[in-house]
Amino acid sequence: MRNLLIFITKYNAFFLFLIFEISSLIIYIKYNSFQKATFISSTSRVTGSLYGQVDQLKDYLSLREVNDSLARENARLRNQLKASFYVDTIAKRQVTDTIYKQQYMYIEAKVINNSINRSNNYMTINRGSKQGVVKGMGVICSSGLVGKVVFVGDHLSVVQSLLHKDSRFSAMLAKNREIGYIEWGDNLDPRKGFLRDVSNNAQPTIGEAVVSSQYSLFPAGIPIGKVSTLRTKSGGYSLNMEITFAVDFSKLQYVDVIVNKFAQEQAGLEAQQKKDE
Repeated sequence: MRNLLIFITKYNAFFLFLIFEISSLIIYIKYNSFQKATFISSTSRVTGSLYGQVDQLKDYLSLREVNDSLARENARLRNQLKASFYVDTIAKRQVTDTIYKQQYMYIEAKVINNSINRSNNYMTINRGSKQGVVKGMGVICSSGLVGKVVFVGDHLSVVQSLLHKDSRFSAMLAKNREIGYIEWGDNLDPRKGFLRDVSNNAQPTIGEAVVSSQYSLFPAGIPIGKVSTLRTKSGGYSLNMEITFAVDFSKLQYVDVIVNKFAQEQAGLEAQQKKDE
């Protein structure tokens, strides 16, 4: 307290100047209409700018909630897509009754760890067996195909990315539906992959879309990329194409895990077939 009094006494002239200056400004603005209007206009602009910055800060702080909400909404909408259903057709006495039944469901998840610069890349998502995730399920995002689930815990799962030397999925050209398989290859470029063993009759074009086929873990038509280079395999019986991936793996934040309601039944039947061979 003593130091404060000494400080005020030492600089009393300065404080008196401030008091008189502020008082004169208040009187000047209060009793002059033009200056008053100018002051109000200026303070309104400053206040509006401050409110705008505060609002932007609030929006930024709420981005996580907004992103989570959008991810849930994307999963809900995917569950309603026609591609998520199969047609159960019953023909009786020349009357065809077509019923759409859901085959695919989607579990939204957040990517909490991810790699793209190794020969074998994985990502970790915040969904596990407690949320219905099972090993072998396909994983996609809003841009396209991402990979498949390889390890599952109670609350977390590990996804083998498409950027993995052992990742291989059935794919097709979007226009003529010629089948091949997609793989990353050995170029270690996270933007490029290869569509291999496509029929030489396909006649693909540069820029043509490549999507998942009906023989993959995924619903048919999930975007994978676009053809960027054409190559003929030795012998001339098939084509290999370099493609540019639709997904930017360096920016993945949210994904959807695909629940195929027929997966277990299909796996059981195919296992029986292998035993009989």
